[in-house]
Amino acid sequence: MSRRVGTVWKLAGLALAWALAASAAAAEYGHYLVGDRTARTPGKVQPGLLLMGGGDRNHDALRWFMAKAGHGHIVVLRASQGGEIGEEFHNEVGGVASVETFVFHDRAAAYDRAVLRALRRADGIFIAGGHQARYVRFWRGTPVVAALEAHVRAGKPLGGTSAGLAILGEYLYGAMDGGSITSPQALADPLGDAVTIETGFLRLALLEGVLTDTHFGERDRLGRLLAFLAKAEAMAGRPLLGLGVDEDAAVAVEADGRARVYASAPGAGATVVRGPLAAQAQDAPMRQERVQVLVAGPDSVLHLPSGEVENPLARRDFAVRDGVLVALDRPLLVVHGGAGVEPGDLTAEEEQAARAALAEALRAGYARLQAGMPALDAVTAAVTVLEDAPMFNAGRGAVFTHDGRNELDTSIMDGASGRAGAAAGLHRVRNPITLARAIMEKSRHVMMVGDGAEQFAREQGIALVDPSYFRTEKRWRQLQQALQDDSKPHALHSDAPARAYFGTVGAVALDADGRLAAGTSTGGMTNKRYGRVGDSPIIGAGTWADARCAVSGTGWGEFYIRTAAAHEICARVRLSGSSLARAADEVINRLVPQAGGDGGAIALDAQGKAAFPFNTGGMDRGWIGAAGGPHVAIWRDEPLPLP
Repeated sequence: MSRRVGTVWKLAGLALAWALAASAAAAEYGHYLVGDRTARTPGKVQPGLLLMGGGDRNHDALRWFMAKAGHGHIVVLRASQGGEIGEEFHNEVGGVASVETFVFHDRAAAYDRAVLRALRRADGIFIAGGHQARYVRFWRGTPVVAALEAHVRAGKPLGGTSAGLAILGEYLYGAMDGGSITSPQALADPLGDAVTIETGFLRLALLEGVLTDTHFGERDRLGRLLAFLAKAEAMAGRPLLGLGVDEDAAVAVEADGRARVYASAPGAGATVVRGPLAAQAQDAPMRQERVQVLVAGPDSVLHLPSGEVENPLARRDFAVRDGVLVALDRPLLVVHGGAGVEPGDLTAEEEQAARAALAEALRAGYARLQAGMPALDAVTAAVTVLEDAPMFNAGRGAVFTHDGRNELDTSIMDGASGRAGAAAGLHRVRNPITLARAIMEKSRHVMMVGDGAEQFAREQGIALVDPSYFRTEKRWRQLQQALQDDSKPHALHSDAPARAYFGTVGAVALDADGRLAAGTSTGGMTNKRYGRVGDSPIIGAGTWADARCAVSGTGWGEFYIRTAAAHEICARVRLSGSSLARAADEVINRLVPQAGGDGGAIALDAQGKAAFPFNTGGMDRGWIGAAGGPHVAIWRDEPLPLP
């Protein structure tokens, strides 16, 4: 052999060795074992599917799964983290002989003999969370997928949580762009490239024609499930089923498709959407005239893959209008009587009167909603009642300015049309909210102030009263105390308003057609000077409503103006896909305090979810809906069930 040929062979040998070494390195994976893998499986192995929504795993549901596995040997598959889940299964849930965990880092591990051997002998297989794109990339068309399908055909249980559930349906959201699309983003273009629907990955008979989603209620994912279903149906050419599982829920599916829900929090369950949905246009926001949504709870029986639900926990209708998901036929009204009240501020009689006034306002506004009237009518009616109640800082109970006058501000906004009306510096309008609405509906303007606003009120036939109507003795005493405090040396160096604001009133409503409105009314700040105007009459600061979200604020107005607090809450819902509760909490309890202010707000979204954030000792607040009569609360530690 020539020297040159020998060199070539040596190089070829080195290349082969390098390739084998690279292949071995590529097949590396995390491996963890808890328990005795050689122990006999004590029970009978039976078929079943466990569909978990993510978050803390429900141990009762897991015990169901372990029993299906005959209390034998579980194999956990995951694409991130380590063996912690195996320790949880074996040491905390218990009742199994062993738990073996494999953590995939690449596609090569899906061909590894040890991994495949473990899958063949497993009594139960559980797929953990992470990012579903990794599972799709690592497993599609590999022996791992074949092993999972063979495992189920052999009558053995399979489970998944979070991403591990998301990949089990015939159609799945792959998140192949590396992100996790929000409901607003998905609804804005359901057939777009960002809605990465995959199929041909895993075929399980009980999930044929099913598309799943997880962390459902907590991350407000109904909108994106509808978008996913619309795109999947466009691909499949047939009706499909959408199944969303809440973070605090798990669905245990028997061999015949009957499923029960395990829930670790009130109201948690599995949301079912049965197609067909309306066909969608390319490069356009989603539109859907009406779609029924069923929620299966612990007392329900869900049938898969048909999606039929016996004894549903909830049955609701929704529409999608230009990419906005709205609830239908579920009117809701939320009110506030202002933040800033502290324990000890109210006598027992005053507290009782405040609660009664809140309840009266709720009943008055909700009567309009029940009669099929728009959200604007409900807001107007509710705020009018609160303006007439002297215990609140609005209308008759307004505080006094430095000059000893009552000066009223107000605003209202219609979320469906974007129209708004506002007035400031009023002295004679009995119910300022009615003037705000007249400005919105009967003028070309948004805001009017002072004498001009009252002249317009007179022309529109809005009730005017003598300024003495607004005077109450309690508010007058509060002014005298504020004036006395002003004379003290420290007053010139204090930035705090000395609890000069409180009691602003407001309402937000969702009507039966899924349209929102918001309104706010106030007497301002005790001892205010120079015609000071706060946030209440400023659209975007104290009041905002759009197609998705409605807010009425109450607090230190200067800081609500600086942060555009009401609009900021709704902007976060619209632009970042944040849940209403999270957006409201971030703005009221973080952004406003960081700027130097405090207070509270009420917020309502188009799906009928409400939020009541505040950071003072109390906030008069309440709501009423189809569930029953008024629900009211005042103090921070006082429970108020959410709608």
